[in-house]
Amino acid sequence: MLMDQMIMHADVALRTLFAPAQSVRPYPDAEVEEGALNEQEKKHALGLMRVNHVGEVCAQALYEGQAITARSEHNKTALRTAAQEEVEHLAWTARRVHQLGGQTSLLNPLWYASSFAIGVGAGLLGDKWNLGFLEETENQVTAHLQQHLTQLPLQDAKSRAIVMQMKEDEMHHAHMAHDCGAAKLPQPVKVFMALSSKVMTSISYHI
Repeated sequence: MLMDQMIMHADVALRTLFAPAQSVRPYPDAEVEEGALNEQEKKHALGLMRVNHVGEVCAQALYEGQAITARSEHNKTALRTAAQEEVEHLAWTARRVHQLGGQTSLLNPLWYASSFAIGVGAGLLGDKWNLGFLEETENQVTAHLQQHLTQLPLQDAKSRAIVMQMKEDEMHHAHMAHDCGAAKLPQPVKVFMALSSKVMTSISYHI
């Protein structure tokens, strides 16, 4: 049983990091024409979309770590369902990064490992805190995506379409966690999460 679980977790990690993600839903930018971007605008959009892709790598790791340590089977199922929906975000952001002429973060294995450890730690505190961490994470991601909508070049309608759909999905996941009984995290924990996220985004924008 333990060996089966280890194989399953290893499979999730390998697919997240090295296999092309697939989207069941149509790509949000599928019917959107490519805008005319100069080199500076393209570079900026690329950096932002690489950050968003890293966020989805971290989401996969967090959900997996949290699902491992969740007590309730209902919560385990909810976490893994949300994780599957996030796989589509991986596909959308990866394709957009490549369309903009770049590559995804070279540090993705590091981001995955650190986020997985955080997810396991959150789960060990108990389901209500596990879900509280998830809700706060998704609230911060939603705010972060809204910020990107103001920073992306106006003519980059393709990237904006992707980010808008991602924002809607993240809000749904936050509401799911709240409805499942998430505890409200202490303010110092929220601040620490925001600072950690800022470090990650600052680095992955470039690498």
